[in-house]
Parts: sequence; C-alpha cells; structure tokens
Amino acid sequence: MTVAEKQRGLIAQLGIIEDPQERLAAIVSRAKKWPVPVEERRTDQHLVRGCSSRVWLVPELREGRCYFPLDADSPLVKGIATLLCEVYEGGTPEEVAATDPEIFAALGIDRMLSPTRLNGLAAVRETIRQFAAGAAA
Repeated sequence: MTVAEKQRGLIAQLGIIEDPQERLAAIVSRAKKWPVPVEERRTDQHLVRGCSSRVWLVPELREGRCYFPLDADSPLVKGIATLLCEVYEGGTPEEVAATDPEIFAALGIDRMLSPTRLNGLAAVRETIRQFAAGAAA
C-alpha cells in the first residue's frame, strides 16, 4: 500500500465519525497504541523543535521503509502527531518525502487546532520529510 493509499484509507476510516470532537477523541485514543521510543532515545536530540509540548520523534529506516516511533507530553499533541506518523509509516523514503499530508484538512482537524499546534504539526512533518529525504539520498 502506498502512502497516498494509506492516507485515503485513514481519511475514509476516521471520516465516518461525524462529530469533530468525537473524531479528535478517537485520534487521541489511537495514539495510545502507537510505538514509543525507548526511554534512552527520548533525548534532546530527538525532540521536535517548534512544538508547544515536548515531542520525541525517532525515525528509523528498516528494509527500505520508514518507521516513526513517537511520544509526547500532551495526549492531544501525541494524537495528532501520531496520525501524521501513521500516514507515513511503512512508506519508502521517496514516498514519505514527496507526499503532502492532506488528512488534517480532509478531516477538519486543521480548523480545530490553534496556530501554535499547527506550527508544531508542521515541525513534525518537516522532521519526517528531512529524515526521508536524507534516507532517499
């Protein structure tokens, strides 16, 4: 499955939830099952700069595919950042670097977040993109 196909599937799956607050709660709940970095990797080196809460993103390349263990101090921040990671999880570096996230606009999440949270989300995306671009090179 390509990153674009995965993104469309997540949009369809989460779009079934009509109430925006319930949709956001479901996203936060999903994040509880996401792989987190081991404690030793939760260092300043892996902190995403520009987030309102502390977010640790430890990108990995395994067998030519990208993986994104992530953790955050805030459940909401972890939820939305994890959703972004979920879009790109298992994609090739080329796909991850080239595919823009459409999921937040498609689900109306971008209208529910403060400018500070949107900036943090953009910082997570940029960290993911930079890792993928470096892995593709």
